[in-house]
Amino acid sequence: MGKLKKLINALIAISMTIALPAFAGSAQTSEIKHSVESVEKFAKQVERYAANKGARAFIIGRVGRPESELPKGIKFTHTAIAIYSSIELDTGEIVKGYAVHNLYQKEGQLDKSELIIDYPVDFFWGVDALKAGIIIPAPALQERIIALIAEGKDSLLHNENYSVIANPFNNEFQNCTEHTLNIVNASIYQTTDVTQLKANTKAHFKPQRIKVNPVKLMLGNIFVDDVSTSDHGRKIYTTTFTSIGGYLQENELLSEAVVLTPEGEVSQLL
Repeated sequence: MGKLKKLINALIAISMTIALPAFAGSAQTSEIKHSVESVEKFAKQVERYAANKGARAFIIGRVGRPESELPKGIKFTHTAIAIYSSIELDTGEIVKGYAVHNLYQKEGQLDKSELIIDYPVDFFWGVDALKAGIIIPAPALQERIIALIAEGKDSLLHNENYSVIANPFNNEFQNCTEHTLNIVNASIYQTTDVTQLKANTKAHFKPQRIKVNPVKLMLGNIFVDDVSTSDHGRKIYTTTFTSIGGYLQENELLSEAVVLTPEGEVSQLL
């Protein structure tokens, strides 16, 4: 028993020091790393950019961890859908702005998720880098996304069982990008039948291959609540912000896909 205990303790120690897949996940709140003023200014900058492009709905991405730690092919760590909406302030005043529809991990229960609406300042509050991914779908698809969410059908596409590397081809687990893809596909195909949507995803969507040391993944499965590979085969594939942009582009459903910085620099995502 003494040797077994030492082995378990060693594995735990290794799990704390070996870098597991650093996707950051979809936690709702985290410690702010930039000044409040800079976060507020950047959030307004993102809103103005989208509004100037005439976007009533767009897909938004943020960088939650140091970019140097992200696996190859991962540029953003959390993805959601922003919709131009009427927003009631604490004062009771109604203003126009973007409401952000997120899938967030539950606090204290990271292997479960919930759907939460917040706003751009909240969205960028705990980011590592003030950088935004902006995917603007074609106008007709925007209207369909808006209608689907307005009818509450996004909840029909939600699976609370969370894994940061969920397989988009089945519904065993889900992460924020897969939920976003579900909304996009439900809007394209005009159905909330998850079985049909997964068949369509497998037929037409190209996910991101994730190459991670098998030992790291094993340790993640054992010790990290929000990492599971039981929904995968030998190879690990997941949905990413960039792969959603590529999917829309390939199917002529994309108006624009860019990366925006606080300096006003705009670069192409794809």
